[in-house]
Amino acid sequence: MWEQGARVYQVLIGTGGIGSGVFFALEGEHTLGREESRGGCFLDKRDYCKLHIIAHYVQALLGPDFRSVLVGKVGEDAVGQRLLDEMAAAGLDCQFVGVVPGAQTLFSTCFIYPDGSGGNLTTSDSASAGVNAADIERVEALFQQYQGRGMTLAAPEVPLEARARLLAMGRRYGFWQAASLTSAEFRSPLAVRILVHTDLLAINLDEAAALAGLETGEMASELIFEAAVVRLREVQPAACLAVTAGKEGSWTWDGSQRRQVAAIQVPVSSTAGAGDAFLAGLMAGKAAGMGMADSQHLATLAASYSVTSPHTIHPGLKRESLRGFIQEYALELPQAVVSFLESGLGSYPLGLR
Repeated sequence: MWEQGARVYQVLIGTGGIGSGVFFALEGEHTLGREESRGGCFLDKRDYCKLHIIAHYVQALLGPDFRSVLVGKVGEDAVGQRLLDEMAAAGLDCQFVGVVPGAQTLFSTCFIYPDGSGGNLTTSDSASAGVNAADIERVEALFQQYQGRGMTLAAPEVPLEARARLLAMGRRYGFWQAASLTSAEFRSPLAVRILVHTDLLAINLDEAAALAGLETGEMASELIFEAAVVRLREVQPAACLAVTAGKEGSWTWDGSQRRQVAAIQVPVSSTAGAGDAFLAGLMAGKAAGMGMADSQHLATLAASYSVTSPHTIHPGLKRESLRGFIQEYALELPQAVVSFLESGLGSYPLGLR
């Protein structure tokens, strides 16, 4: 159950993918053939992986008095070192991010057709794939230190076993826990182990259909959301659900009420990473003592701002820029969200230390 002002959180401990990628714009609309050579060009877009994106935005929104600790792995390569430098510059705690000799940092190539459709090729044998239970056990002392005062994040792009172990540990020490799963992962028996320890499941519409055992097809988005709520309550009755649906906005279930918030209409540079920004907004709102309704508005604001950047991490997203965004688009938001954005970094009128 998502409760207003229920608890104060001081740390985020999360695991998930840490990596980078490139975007390649293909020439021609026809589908790429098996033996075809096709021209195109690289786009000026920086790609990042889920743990990095979500933790970056949570840290940017909550400020230096909040601690974001990442558990993951990168390769002993130039990409991995660049990411470590960027994460440290953003204030993320990377002491539990291992550097694996001989391994490559998680990397993807996104190919895009002229009509905007496309696909993604991602390394399956990267350093992130090597995150295991032993890596999770290394942070137990930190869970003990922040018992009852922390948040856990289990994000894709590391093995399900590692994510399940992190959530089990977080439950042991009274952490509030958020998780996300890909559509394919809902078919794994390990998905249930993750869901039973989850307080908030944040997924997109296709993933919601997979959770509910449905095919999206022509089925209305709201009906998919309703079916996903029913299925989640069968597995974990106390969990909340957030589902993003692009231009249709988002739906949430807080344990007692369903809500829909419309997307904010802004010029879109790229939608990549918007769902991760949304989850970060929900988590920041929860940490600041907001209820689900207010947190959903903060999450919608963060996701809408994120799509104005071509990069999967908008480098300018912080509370000050979101205040300007509200003024630019004359947005009406709940007072709790406005008060949070107007608070100075390091000063949290909604209850944070």
